[in-house]
Amino acid sequence: MARKAKELLDIPADDFEMVVRIVREEDIAVARQMAKQLAQGLGFSLADVTKVATAVSELARNIYRYAQTGKIMIRKRLEENGGPTIQVVAVDRGPGIEDVDLVLTRGYTTYERSLGIGLSGIRRLMDFFEVVSEVGTGTAVVVEKRRRKF
Repeated sequence: MARKAKELLDIPADDFEMVVRIVREEDIAVARQMAKQLAQGLGFSLADVTKVATAVSELARNIYRYAQTGKIMIRKRLEENGGPTIQVVAVDRGPGIEDVDLVLTRGYTTYERSLGIGLSGIRRLMDFFEVVSEVGTGTAVVVEKRRRKF
């Protein structure tokens, strides 16, 4: 059963080790750097550190570009097999996404100077992806990356 946007929008920030409020463009780099440092500290491969940092950067940029303000919340979790997972929740109370399926189309962009990675690219980079959006309420995106065994 699909979650409601309000359920994800109201996730308490206290449940996360890192919370970055996205208010200024500079906050995008702060969120990216925090995610990168956490992934490095948990022993993620260079490729996966880059994937996590890129996903966080895109999520933060989307908040700044389309909603103006929001939050990037990051936490680590231990999976049953003992390996760490990074979970990122991006929330905003912006205009919402009218057609989530369209936005998830590879290469879709509403911004002409965009790389086009968008939400579909984030979904490909991460191991888990969920987006919930309601027009007039906001958008929440949850992504996770598991550390690979070496």
